[in-house]
Amino acid sequence: MKDKTVLYKISQGMYVLSTKGASCFVDAVSQVSGGENPLVCVAVMKKNYTNEVMHKTNHFALMVFGKNDNPDIIKTFGFSSSKEMDKFAKYEYFEQFDVKILKSMIGYMLLEKVDTIENETHTLFIGKVIDADKFKEEEAMTYSYYQEHKEELLKVQTERGKTAWVCSVCGYVYYGEELPNEFTCPVCMMPKEYFNLKKEEL
Repeated sequence: MKDKTVLYKISQGMYVLSTKGASCFVDAVSQVSGGENPLVCVAVMKKNYTNEVMHKTNHFALMVFGKNDNPDIIKTFGFSSSKEMDKFAKYEYFEQFDVKILKSMIGYMLLEKVDTIENETHTLFIGKVIDADKFKEEEAMTYSYYQEHKEELLKVQTERGKTAWVCSVCGYVYYGEELPNEFTCPVCMMPKEYFNLKKEEL
């Protein structure tokens, strides 16, 4: 293929996908039918732990991420595993059918799983919308916008003049000249080997 970045021009959004016991960021979401309870399809990578959990559960939620939403949500839900941390721990949420739903997003759809389609790299989960709500009027972030502004959105802020150790998984910052010997990240529980040194000059 000459230039696969043309795929970024396909209109896709940024969504938090949540089910009982797992959650992640996804971009390939599409409404595939109308009616009182429309069908929505979401593609989830087979390597993703959420994919494994989705096969065992009957309900899931999709939350729409906005341009002005907290970019830390991208770091938390996109670059850490539900196996190792509770991604919802530092955010406000409520639950339906044991599915956690963030209160800070544009809105959400709660779905009942009705079918799955297997692909070489992804599973397509098709769900029937059984509840939905919009919390605020805001422009949704597209996948194209995310790709164009990814470096800025995921930038780690540290205090100038201090030695900082940044977790490569979730972005947590520890200040100190050295990391303690048996230090683990308090957010994602990864060991010190996952931290990178970053020092901002005065």
